[in-house]
Amino acid sequence: MEKIIALILAFGVAWVVTPAVAKKAFAWGAVDLPGPRKVHQKVMPRLGGLALYLAFLAGAPLVIKPASLGQMGCGLLVGATLIIFVGVLDDIIGLSPWLKLLGQAVAAASILPFGIIISFLTNPLNGELITLGWLGIPITLFWVVAVTNAINLVDGLDGLAGGVSCIAALTVAAVGWTQWKIFGAAGQQEVIFLALLLAAVLLAFLRYNFYPARIFLGDSGAMFLGFVLAAISVMGLTKSVTAVSVFVPLLVLGIPLTDTAFAVVRRCHQRRSIFQADREHLHHLLLTLGLSHRQTVLVVYGISALLGLSALAINLISPDYAMLLLLILAAAAIVGLNRVEALSRAKRARYDYRSKLTRGHS
Repeated sequence: MEKIIALILAFGVAWVVTPAVAKKAFAWGAVDLPGPRKVHQKVMPRLGGLALYLAFLAGAPLVIKPASLGQMGCGLLVGATLIIFVGVLDDIIGLSPWLKLLGQAVAAASILPFGIIISFLTNPLNGELITLGWLGIPITLFWVVAVTNAINLVDGLDGLAGGVSCIAALTVAAVGWTQWKIFGAAGQQEVIFLALLLAAVLLAFLRYNFYPARIFLGDSGAMFLGFVLAAISVMGLTKSVTAVSVFVPLLVLGIPLTDTAFAVVRRCHQRRSIFQADREHLHHLLLTLGLSHRQTVLVVYGISALLGLSALAINLISPDYAMLLLLILAAAAIVGLNRVEALSRAKRARYDYRSKLTRGHS
């Protein structure tokens, strides 16, 4: 009963606090100005992460119990507090990419003493456990920082990162439930309700963040969501001993991770800094193809939901069929993204050509 109250409380706090945080954002100068890369046409309040954090913090004490994963839950709150501090500073005064990365690394390192660490992986070929030892530390740090930045990179349209994160949180809860009820994995109850708690907060927040948004997540919100999702996946999904457990978090966060991987490769190929923003993310490409703002967000939601169902499926089917499904999904992702990128560039080239012709005749 306490956990149900926690979900209702978190939802209610997010619903009430978000408009107040939006007003504070204007007062503190945490605003997002229109620009060439931006799709919004007016000054918008950032700092949405502060509302998410306060609502999550309101319900967390009723979910985190010492009898289960209480120590890890406390570690999650410590790390979330550090990452929201970094994010709020960035929203208000702006931080350099390297200083922001340092803050993310410190927040990721803070959860290690609480036992939130990837201590083993399961070999998908034979199901044997691979103990990582000290390698678990850098792998955990890389995972948490990578997911934190991945959610930040996908945050380009109203409600996009929030909705994708909500779907991911619900998937984590569903996978955790199957591992608990079907495979008897211990310690999943708290992970399930932490994921549901995050989903409840996001459902209320999307009331103000979905198109047309009245408040943006800001770096505080995107980093908070990425950090919490990364940490929860380490607490729960990576603790499973099923043969395909190593792939479940990758599918759950498939859209932001794939988009980030393509962005890094693209920028390195173009010999640009990986921190240099561009308009080549998936949502930008879909907009170029002619989809509306709302349609683009809903399409990405649909892909995320499909990946979430796939993550749930590979957790339930035999390893051989799971590996086949993973190969199909990987191939579809590579071919699909390349095709969307090619079509987008072709349409952009035609538009530029027509613009030149128009200027030439004028």
